[in-house]
Amino acid sequence: MPPLTAEDIETLTAEVASRWRAIDPLLPMPSGTVPSGTLPSGMELSCGAEFLVTDLRGRLLADGSCEHWHGAAGSLDLAWSAAHQFRLTARVAGSDAGSSLDQLLAMWRDHLSAVPDTDSPDTAAVITWPSRDTFGVQALLQHGFAPLLVIAARLTGGRPAERTPDLSDQGIQLRRAGLADIDAVASLGMQAIRFDAQVCGVAERPDTAAALQRECAALLSGHEPWAWLAEHDGTPVGMLIAEPPTAAAWIAPLAAAAPAAYLLLAGVQRGDRGRGVGAALVARLHDEVAAAGVQVTLLHYAQVNPLSVPFWSQQGYRPLWTVWEARPASIVR
Repeated sequence: MPPLTAEDIETLTAEVASRWRAIDPLLPMPSGTVPSGTLPSGMELSCGAEFLVTDLRGRLLADGSCEHWHGAAGSLDLAWSAAHQFRLTARVAGSDAGSSLDQLLAMWRDHLSAVPDTDSPDTAAVITWPSRDTFGVQALLQHGFAPLLVIAARLTGGRPAERTPDLSDQGIQLRRAGLADIDAVASLGMQAIRFDAQVCGVAERPDTAAALQRECAALLSGHEPWAWLAEHDGTPVGMLIAEPPTAAAWIAPLAAAAPAAYLLLAGVQRGDRGRGVGAALVARLHDEVAAAGVQVTLLHYAQVNPLSVPFWSQQGYRPLWTVWEARPASIVR
């Protein structure tokens, strides 16, 4: 087979772009690099192994690249992820995308079998796949992957959320949070993280609380931060904190619409759930997003969290990308 040329890569990129547009117009233009929004901060990249799938005539049908990520101690990203990740970026074209992905995953499996320590408990093999690209689901399942996280999107001015109840008759008031509220915001945020840890497969780490405190301090220290508290007779019962476009550049490339905001964390105390507190906090963020001219808001939620899936759908969010994982990384079939 003759060596691949730059033209071969350009043709594949164009075919993948056409396929993605047909599947989901909110997907971005494909590139040959790891999408920045799929990689936690503080990353350490290595490896760079490449995989190619061609037909009998040598036509390029799919390509993939492997990168290794090792989480930095104290990173908040480790609250939801394995400390050591082996990540595959896959681009698949053609009419038989499932078969091409199957071949890519088999090549990656063989590559990982020669990588040390993939059987360690705190490792994961990770692939972020377009949520509406159902052609790849069977291949992912057959190779031992499970859908754990969703990157969801809401276009500003799109489908409105269900009617937000008036909370004033319940003694609940919403207000913007500031740096003086960091302890309340971080405490409620930790409750949300602990709930997610039950379904994401990652336990709370010793430095998670301190990492969240630092993250909240950075976001709350700005002018009119995108953070709100819900208070019941003066006692905080719910929180929401988000990144405006200036802070959300790390995830913005995952959506075709721009500018993008990112909803970092939201949570309501267990005894106050079901009263409309979460919906009211999200509605307050959406007002701010619209006033700022933001086109899309992104967030992560746990696919198997029984509260997250229906709640975020009701607020107008829908899956854009699904993060599939195999833990430990050595179980890829």
